[in-house]
Order: sequence, then C-alpha cells, then structure tokens
Amino acid sequence: MHVKDCPYLGGPTRAYPGALSIHTRDLYYMSFLPQRTHTLGAFFLALMTSTSTLAASPPTPPAAAKQAWQETRHGEIVSDDYHWLREKTNPKVIAYLKAENAYTQAMTKDLAPLSKKLYGEMKGRMKETDLSVPTRRGNYYYYSRTEAGQQYPIICRRLAKADADFTYDASAREEILLDENQLAKGKEFFHVESFSVSPDDRYLAYSTDTTGYRQYQLHVKDLGTGKLLDDSVERVTTLAWAADSQTLFLVQEDATTKRSDLLLRLKLGDQPVEVYREAVEQFNLGVGNSGDRKFIELEAQSTDTTEVSLLPADQPQGSFRSVLGRETGHRYHVDHRDGELFIMTNKDAKNFRLVTAPLATPGPEHWKELIAHDPKVLLESFELFRDFLVVSEKSDAQERSRIYNFADRSWKTVQFDEAVYTSHAGGTPEFTSRQYRLMYESPVTPPTVFDVDMASGERKLLKQQEVPGYDPLLYETRRLWATARDGVKVPLWTVAKKGIKLDGSAPLLLYAYGSYGIPAEATFSNSRVSLLDRGVVFAEAHIRGGNDMGEHWHDDGMLMHKKNTFYDFIDSAEYLVKQGWTSPQHLIIEGGSAGGLLMGAVTNMRPDLFHAVHAAVPFVDVMNTMMDASLPLTTGEYLEWGNPNDKPAYDYMRSYSPYDNIERKAYPSLLVTTGLNDSQVMYWEPAKYVAKLRAMKTDRNPLLLKVNMGAGHGGASGRYDAIKERSFEMAWMLSQWGLLPAGKR
Repeated sequence: MHVKDCPYLGGPTRAYPGALSIHTRDLYYMSFLPQRTHTLGAFFLALMTSTSTLAASPPTPPAAAKQAWQETRHGEIVSDDYHWLREKTNPKVIAYLKAENAYTQAMTKDLAPLSKKLYGEMKGRMKETDLSVPTRRGNYYYYSRTEAGQQYPIICRRLAKADADFTYDASAREEILLDENQLAKGKEFFHVESFSVSPDDRYLAYSTDTTGYRQYQLHVKDLGTGKLLDDSVERVTTLAWAADSQTLFLVQEDATTKRSDLLLRLKLGDQPVEVYREAVEQFNLGVGNSGDRKFIELEAQSTDTTEVSLLPADQPQGSFRSVLGRETGHRYHVDHRDGELFIMTNKDAKNFRLVTAPLATPGPEHWKELIAHDPKVLLESFELFRDFLVVSEKSDAQERSRIYNFADRSWKTVQFDEAVYTSHAGGTPEFTSRQYRLMYESPVTPPTVFDVDMASGERKLLKQQEVPGYDPLLYETRRLWATARDGVKVPLWTVAKKGIKLDGSAPLLLYAYGSYGIPAEATFSNSRVSLLDRGVVFAEAHIRGGNDMGEHWHDDGMLMHKKNTFYDFIDSAEYLVKQGWTSPQHLIIEGGSAGGLLMGAVTNMRPDLFHAVHAAVPFVDVMNTMMDASLPLTTGEYLEWGNPNDKPAYDYMRSYSPYDNIERKAYPSLLVTTGLNDSQVMYWEPAKYVAKLRAMKTDRNPLLLKVNMGAGHGGASGRYDAIKERSFEMAWMLSQWGLLPAGKR
C-alpha cells in the first residue's frame, strides 16, 4: 500500500524507537540502534555510596512474592510462581515495580553525573531549532520544525507559488497545522500516529496516543477555522480520505486483542458505518490511497498471505472489489496507473517480482512481467508515478533504488559508495512529480535528504542533518562476514573510531533483532557517538529472522527454525572475539522487543560469552503470552512463532523461551527496561523474568529492572526525555566496561 501523505512527520531526527505502523511485537523498537563485571564493576559501585568513611551495605534487591498458579498444557502441569504480576490494577504489583525502580536508582546512584554528562553530549549534538525539508502535496508544501527546549515537533505548511512548477515560497504565510507541544501539555506521553490532509486541503485527520499503549484516537480539524470537528473515533490504526473530502475510511482495532479487524466509513458529521469485518484471526486490515489517489486500497494481511481490495475514491458509497482472491502463501502489493495495475507478487517468486495487469482483468493469466524474480535480489517495495517507477531492492544486506522511465523503457540505478549504508524513500506525495525524494545515512554519515531527477538520475543534496561537534572523518565502518555453525555466511557491520586495535581489548556493543523479516539497517546514531568517542566499537549482526539476504533469511529464522536466530548471534559474537575485535570480558549485547527475546535466549545458552546485557522491552515470556489468545498480537503471530496449541510447536517454543529456561547458574550483569503501558510486550513479561532470574541465579552480578511508569513500548515520547533515558542506559554500560570518569573507577 502506497500511502504518501506524511513524509514531513519525521522531522529532523528519528524518534526512539522506529515507527513502522504495523502491529507486530516489534516493528517499533528499532531506531536508537545504539547504539559483567563478573562480581565487580557496577556491583561494587553500589557499595561505595556511603557518605561515611566506611562502605555502606548494598541495597537489598526486591524479592517478588511467590504465589502458586498452575495450568495443564498438553497433559503437563505448568507452574508459574509469578503469574500474579500480570494484575496491573493490583496495588501490590505497582508497589513491586516501584520497589524495583527504587533499587535500580540506588544501585546506579553514582552513575548520575556520568548520565548527566552523556545527556549534555547528546543534546549538544542535536540541532535543537531545526526545519525539515518541505515536501509538496497539492497546492501546499508541508514540513515540520522544532524549537529549542520543546519536546515535540510543530507541523506546518505554506502555499506554493502559483507557477507551472508550484515552487516553494519561503515568504508565504506559515500555517501551523499541529503544535504537538501544545497538544502534549499536561500529559506524560504524547504521540501523533496517522496524519492526512483531505484532497481539498481543508481538513486534517490525525490520531493521537496519550498513554503509550498505542490506542489512537481520531481527530478531524478544520484548517480554515482551526477548530476540531465533533467527529472522533477511538482505536483507529489507519485511515484514508475519499475524493469528496467529506468521507474517511478508518480501520479500528479490537479493544482487547488490538487486532485491526474493522473497516469503517465516516461521513463528516455522521456516525461511522461498518463496511467490513475481518473474521480470520491471523489477519489485520490496513487502509490507504493508491499513488494516483484514484482508489482506496484495503489490505488484509497475515504473516504469509495478502488480499488487496479496491474502491474508486470518487465512489465512497460503493463496494470494494478484491484484486486477487486470498491464497495461502501469496503475498502481494498493488498500485494503479492509467488503467493498469502494478502488482508486486511472490507467486512463483520467493524474493518477489513485479507484473502488470489490466484493472478489469488482474488475474495471473493476464500478467506481463516487468521485473523478473532474482533469487539473489529481494524486491522490497515500489513507488509508482505518472512517468516513472521506483523500486527498492536489496542484495547481500545492501539496499539500492532503481528508476524506470516509461517513455523510453530505460532503467537507472541509484546507489552510494560507502561499504555500509541505508537508503529509503523519503516521501514523494505528488503522482506527477519528476523528482524522487530519497533519504540516505550510514553509521558515520548523518541523515541526508536528496531529490533524484527521475529522468537523468542526478542527485541534488537538499539537506544533511547538522550534528554540532561531529567529524565523520574520525570514524570508520566495515562490512564483515561471520560463518554460522551450519556454514551459512552472516553479514555484520562495525563502526568505531579509526585506529582501533584488533587485540581483543576493545569494549564492544553488539546489537541485533532478527524477527518478522525486519532488516538490520545501518543507520546513524547521535547517542552512539558518545560510546565511539570512549573507544567502544559498535557492531550489528544481520541474523536470520530478518530479510537482509532475501525472503529465505526470514523463513530460516522463524517457526521451527527460530533457533537459527540465536545461533547466528552467538556465532557472530564468537567471530568478533576470534578476530580480535573484543573479548567476552569486554562484550556487551543489546536488543529490544523481539530482540529482547534474542537477549534472553542467548544469555541462557551462553552466559559465559557476554559481559553484560541490556534487554529492552523484552519478549521473554513466550509461552504464557502465546498460549493466551486474548492478549494483543498473539493469534496474529502464530505464523511467526508457531501455535503452541500444536504439541510440536509447543515443545520447540518452550525449548528456547527465556522465562522457561532460566537455570540455577551464573549470569552476566543485566539491565532490563520496560514501560508500564506497553501493549506490544506487556510489562509483566520483563517483570516476571527479573523476579525469577533473581531467585535462581547464583552470581552476584547486578540485575536491574527499570520501568517507565508513564510510557509504553517505545519509551519516553519527548525528544529530550528519550535521550535522557538513553543516557542512563549508556552510563550503565560504560560502568560495566569500567569506562568511568577519573576518580570513579
């Protein structure tokens, strides 16, 4: 689905975490990509907090009460002493979480000055007052800007010049569409999700979350009067305007399971009307507009199957028509141009191919192939314009864009010279545009915006994010390849200050994700610079479960092959050690959400290999979550993890579930972070994990749980609050490496 409405929402900087609008257990934790002492380090730091000449006793860690709970699964009685921590409204649960926070604060008290220093460094590299590159849609240019001291962006527009090219006019009156700082006043958390202006430019439909639970409330604003209409719908996940600028199509999620299963039609001033309800539990709905805005697209999607239906945008009272009937295993995406459908399909094409078909007869018998399947190249997406087609592809974990000219049927390739980088669409809403907005960055290159002339292929630099005090020439990135235990080559990349010695002495932070077919993108990170400047090497592994090497890479890291994800990570870590990049005594690992599952699994498997672990919003209680169909996301993810109601899947999932495999043995130092209002991985998963681990582990290494009591899966919503959270996490890691300011070692 090609929704091109709001490229300007990202503003000058990325938020923490990434923001892919798909409700999987983690398309959300991916953007700060940060980015043991055995019995020493941070543990002894906590012993030195006394103001007297003698060391005070260390704080006593909370011990969660054990309450008997049992359930029979496949004829086996399963016990869970900490099941009661799921009771969010129980005062004892809240008291326990607050006790964990107090313990973490006491154990890290001496790190406050370092955390403050890191915060200052990150803030110093942030251009606090900034402006995004304006993007034209219709008669206006849209952009976001930030102001120093303000947590959130301000979304604005200016009227384009009335010339043939609709040129940007910086002198035109600025219209403030949304000042998120005003909307966020008095709220602990605030986030704008959907944002779409009506075709006649009069109305703005947007949705907000004020708890972090990712339940979005629809609002409609009259941009002429500045007033909100009475039209408001709860739990809206996606939306699209009809051509009349009076009708909205909305997808609403279930209040309990958070499955996006209901399509509504809302005529402004009326009550919403049900159009379609998706009955199959593994499917979610999404709605958007075709690139030429002639159609409303309704997409029903599971992990392995897609069905797209179209409705002419000028017939909002009409009926949707399916493009290709639902066929298990068939995934496809559709756009429209001049009476012809462009279909990106995996039918007889594991890595997808692109075909065209008449709008009236889109069946396979009428397909004409435009891009053939290539087993070595993944076709990731395409964007359709009146005169051009742009496709995004990936090969050997590296992206590229190609542009097709309909006039002369020629192709042009857009790629960059760095060994490791990320490039992706920057948002080009105008169907008639001859310029393609492209975003580029690398671990050493800050986010950069180009316009690419689609006829010539020439790039025009529009903006590179300013990073005060940062010199990219001081750092270097390398592409590496580890060999997994089954012989498969696993790509990695590293970034470090130039001159790092490969003698095993360098502190190294290894990050990975490895689920849902999500790629490991080589992005720039403001916060990471503070680690690099202290001699830390950052590495990311493109482990199986992502799609970095093609669709088979995802297949080989899901369902009954999930353990490949964990093996790839362990084998990548061992490769880095053998090559002299680091040693187990200097290796810290980090991952969030499904990447937090990775952290828990590999820590159980190889606790000796890692010095310390940061598990963020970790999906660690796999069995209790996936056995409960009433929980958000569970049924929709049977095709990713497996359905534990089937005995073989149950046995396999239980064999790696971190919570179920905690043993009485020594573990590395662990920092576990979560949010009370997390809807993707409930707070009780990490809380139970910490409680059980604390009761069973045999070492004296620190085990800390930090709960943000006013946020959800993505942590703090404001930009200053986000870097404050990150500064704490990084201070803790630096303490584990022993990289403390003079006098604090």
